[in-house]
Amino acid sequence: MGKYYGQMMVIQQEVGDIHGALALMGWDQEVYMPRKGAATRGRQLATLSGMAHTRFISEEMGHAIERAGSEELTLDQQVNLREITWSHKRAEKLPTSLVKALAETSSAAIEVWMQARANNDFPSFAPWVEKLVKLQKESAEAIGYENEPYDALLEEYEPGASTQDIADVFEALRGPTVDLVQRIQNSEVKPRTDFLKKTYPVEDQRRFGVMVSKQMGFDYEAGRLDISPHPFCTHMGVQDVRLTTRYAENLPAQSLYGIIHETGHGLYEQGQDVNHEGTPRGQSVSLGIHESQSRMWENMVCRSRAFWRYFYPKFVETFPESMQGVTEEELYAAVNEVTPSLIRVEADEVTYNLHILLRFEIERGLFADVYTVNDLPDIWHAKMKEYFGIEPPDDRSGVLQDIHWSHGSFGYFPTYTLGNLYGAQFYDTAKQALPDLTEQIAHGELLPLREWLRENIHQLGMAYRPKDLVKQVTGKALSADYFLTYMEEKFGRLYEV
Repeated sequence: MGKYYGQMMVIQQEVGDIHGALALMGWDQEVYMPRKGAATRGRQLATLSGMAHTRFISEEMGHAIERAGSEELTLDQQVNLREITWSHKRAEKLPTSLVKALAETSSAAIEVWMQARANNDFPSFAPWVEKLVKLQKESAEAIGYENEPYDALLEEYEPGASTQDIADVFEALRGPTVDLVQRIQNSEVKPRTDFLKKTYPVEDQRRFGVMVSKQMGFDYEAGRLDISPHPFCTHMGVQDVRLTTRYAENLPAQSLYGIIHETGHGLYEQGQDVNHEGTPRGQSVSLGIHESQSRMWENMVCRSRAFWRYFYPKFVETFPESMQGVTEEELYAAVNEVTPSLIRVEADEVTYNLHILLRFEIERGLFADVYTVNDLPDIWHAKMKEYFGIEPPDDRSGVLQDIHWSHGSFGYFPTYTLGNLYGAQFYDTAKQALPDLTEQIAHGELLPLREWLRENIHQLGMAYRPKDLVKQVTGKALSADYFLTYMEEKFGRLYEV
C-alpha cells in the first residue's frame, strides 16, 4: 500500500465511522427517541456532520488524494481513489456551516413532519420545507451544475444522471403506462380484495414478515426489524443493518411488502464485501441500483404467482379467520390489484411510476422557482387529478405522506423509477442465468437469487458506476423495454387485456 493512499484511507475510515454514528442516531430518532429529545439530537447531528465534513475536506486529505494518484495501486484501490476524489471535489465546495445547518434543520423538520402528518397540518411544516429548499439551493449553487440546480442534487443519489435523463425516462414510460392503466380500467376482470381489509393481528403480521425476510436470506444476527412512521433501511456496517416497517390491523399487505422492500435494501447492504467495509469499494453504488434490489424483491419476486404458490398455505395458516374461503389465485390477484390510489408506498406496480413523476415534477419546479412551497398542496391535488383521476381528501394522504422532504432529500424520488428499470433488466438476466428460478421461488428457495445478486451486484460495491454496472451485469445499456415488457406480460394476463 502506498504511503499517501494509506493516509487517505485512514481519514476515509474515520469519516466513515462518524457517518455510521450519524446513521445510528438518525435511526434512533425515527424509532425510539423521546420526542422532546429533538433539539438536542439536532445539535448532536450538526456537530458530528460538521466534524466529518471538516475532516474529509482537510488539507491533509486533499494532499493525500493528490499524491496517491502517482502511486502504484491495485484495481480495488483505484476504485477507492476514483470515488473518494469525486466525493472530495464535491464536498470541498460546501461550507461546513452549510453542512451543519442542513443536518440540524432536517433533524428538527423530521419531528415537525411527524406531528404535521398526524394532525393533517401542512402549514406547520411548510416553513421547514422552505428552509430546507433554501439550504439545498445554496448547496446546488456551491456544487455547480450544467443545466439546472436539480442536477446537482440528483447526482448525490445517482452519480452520472441528469435531470434531463430522468425526464427522458418518464417520457419513455408515460405513454405505455397510461395505455395499460386505461386498458385495465376497462377490463371486466375485477379482483376480489375485501379479505385484505379484515383484521390481521399485528404480531402475526410481524411474525409472517420476518419469516419471509429470513427466507430471502436476511441475517437477523446482523440486523433487526422495528417500527417507524415511514419504512426505511439504514446501516452502520455490513453486520449492522436496520429495517423498519409500519402496521395496521386491516392492511396486512402494507406491512408485508414494506418488510420485503426494506429487506431488499438490507440484503444489498449485508451482501457487501466485509473486507472492503468503510471504503467505496465496499459500498452501494447508487440509490437507483439500491432501489432495483428492493423493487425487484417486492414486486417481481414476492408478488409473483410462484411466490404465493409456496407462501399461500403459510399465509392461510397464520391468518385462518380472515383468509377463510380465499383461494391462492384470489390472493395473488388481490396483491396485484391495479387501481389509482393516494399513497405511494401502497401503490400498485402499474401506477407507481406516476407517483414518482408527480414528485419529480414538483421538486424540479421548486428548484427552478416555478413553484413555491405554499403552492404545494394545490399543485399536489391538481397533479393527482391529472394523473390518477382522484384527489386527496386531506394533506395527510397528499403532500404530507412522504418523509423525504423533512430529510432535505430532494432528488431522491427519481431513483425509485430508475430502480424499477434497473430491477427489470437485472431480473431478466437472472432468469437467464438461473433457468429454474421460477420453480425455485415456487418451492420457497429464494437463496439462489440472493446469491446471484450478491455475486453480480452487491459484492462489486462501487467497482462500476451505475450505467457501467448495468452493462457489466446484463451486457446492455439501461433500457425501459425490459420493464415495459414485464408489465405488459404480467398485467396483460392478470386483467386479460
